[in-house]
Amino acid sequence: MKFADVKNDIAFRKIFGNENKKEVLISFLNAILDFKGQHKITDVNILNPYQLPKFRDGKATIIDVKARDQGGREFIVEMQVADALGFSKRVLYYTSQGYVSQIDRGEFYDKLNPTIFVGILDFTLTKNPKYISRHRILDVETGERIMEDMEFNFIELPKFNMQRKDLKTLEEKWVYFIKEAENLEVIPEGMDDPGLRAAYEQANIQSWSPEELEAYDYAGLRETEDRLRIEKAKSDAKKEEQLKIAKVMKNKGVDKSIISEATGLTSDEIEEI
Repeated sequence: MKFADVKNDIAFRKIFGNENKKEVLISFLNAILDFKGQHKITDVNILNPYQLPKFRDGKATIIDVKARDQGGREFIVEMQVADALGFSKRVLYYTSQGYVSQIDRGEFYDKLNPTIFVGILDFTLTKNPKYISRHRILDVETGERIMEDMEFNFIELPKFNMQRKDLKTLEEKWVYFIKEAENLEVIPEGMDDPGLRAAYEQANIQSWSPEELEAYDYAGLRETEDRLRIEKAKSDAKKEEQLKIAKVMKNKGVDKSIISEATGLTSDEIEEI
């Protein structure tokens, strides 16, 4: 077997947004959100199912997978490979937008159901040392939570360093699948959950159509370009800040060697300011 990089846009949507393999998304959400008993998801309606033509022309939607469970709860599941500027604000915007779009103008607010965001990130976002963090609206003093309809969950892949032999919970096995599948040649032992096993089978690119493989390669190139663009934007912003600091120091008569040591700029760059 040869598995896809699950972090790839096409692979992620094919695996988690497949209407014919809903057990994949159900298993993933129950495991990551720790849903048990009456809260456990038994069925989902995928609101933006995987359709290859939407990706080949580069017009994919922002939200990777959007679904509603049997109780009306809505889930937004995203794979984000780079820390884009304004990412946290975009998450809040799209989650809020998903929440308010449940009812039309004039309808009663009690018809609104919880909206839960799950972001799988290939970068570090929070200061929490754990690889999964949950964010809710609550009273900062008492911890009381009276606004329960919105929740944000982040899986930070760089913080997950477990080896295959150490995996015990279904949650751990799911995160391992997302991070490491592309480096495996067979489905590891112990992946007995039907939804997780179906995910591995869906990730086997040897069973994909030529059109899917073409779209997968294209998405990989596009994601690489996005990473480079984001890194350049960060680099430019850092350089601009260094130049501002150097200009202030230079105007105050600070020696160039000290300015260079403090800002990382070369003598020529300082001279040109």
